[in-house]
Amino acid sequence: MPELPEVQTITNGLNKRLTGLKITDLWSDVPKIIKNSSLENFKKEIIGKKVLDAERRGKNILMHLSGGITILFHMKMTGHLLYGKWVKKDVQICEDDKKYFWKPTTQGPLCDPYNRFIHFIFYFSNGKELAFSDARKFGKILLLKTKEEMISNDLKKLGPDALDKNFTFKRFKETLAKKSDGFIKQILLDQEVIAGIGNIYSDEILWSAGIHPKEKLSKLKDGHKKNIFNAMKRILKASVKLGGDSMSDFRNLDGEKGKYQEHHKTYRRIGEPCPKVGCKGKIIRIKVASRSAHFCETHQKLF
Repeated sequence: MPELPEVQTITNGLNKRLTGLKITDLWSDVPKIIKNSSLENFKKEIIGKKVLDAERRGKNILMHLSGGITILFHMKMTGHLLYGKWVKKDVQICEDDKKYFWKPTTQGPLCDPYNRFIHFIFYFSNGKELAFSDARKFGKILLLKTKEEMISNDLKKLGPDALDKNFTFKRFKETLAKKSDGFIKQILLDQEVIAGIGNIYSDEILWSAGIHPKEKLSKLKDGHKKNIFNAMKRILKASVKLGGDSMSDFRNLDGEKGKYQEHHKTYRRIGEPCPKVGCKGKIIRIKVASRSAHFCETHQKLF
């Protein structure tokens, strides 16, 4: 699932490419992805509207339109947004493009096989298109009134954003204090505690902080929490700069991979030597509340 850096990468791209453009049409073969409106009503509300800007809330993208309308996108497991042009003509564009129902009009990153699962296309006044590719069709689109977006069920329960400038260490400690106890890995994944962190970055953060994923919150001292907080800020910012993580199927608006997967210290490195200087441990995997956790067996011991 795309996490904070991947969603921020898409949001940055939307602001660069779509601001000021009008939506002229819409196509979809999976209207059920729109969770709170029919396709017909959705089209009626958005066609003719101008894109004002986009922002990220946790793992959600909010695209604000003129007329007080906001479109919320949640990528879920395999979704991502793409910018370009597509055709259904029977022409050879990509290698092995018999797998493609919609084909990009030019060769390049959009021909990546992970970009072929297109179920929504928004058409814009500059002749370009925004496509929603989602292999498993778990993605979510909502139609919201901009003034009421924060009271929607998808946003009102979100905790503070992990990269919010106002999310200080003091607030971080106060936020954690709201949880009675539990495994730190599970707490970092709870979007009602901190918004934006998922499986990849929780593993990387805890590796950097030297904390076992099954360490109980009640055992963490201020120094441990400070290490987690600093690692969280540093790692998430680094991944945003690298365009996110494409270990799985995430691609940016141009269909390209991010590069953070080239810098993993622990995620999916099972059996490899721990890269921490001076550590002789190796990376192992366990389950924490039904989620996989990758960590070093030596420098991330339970207290």
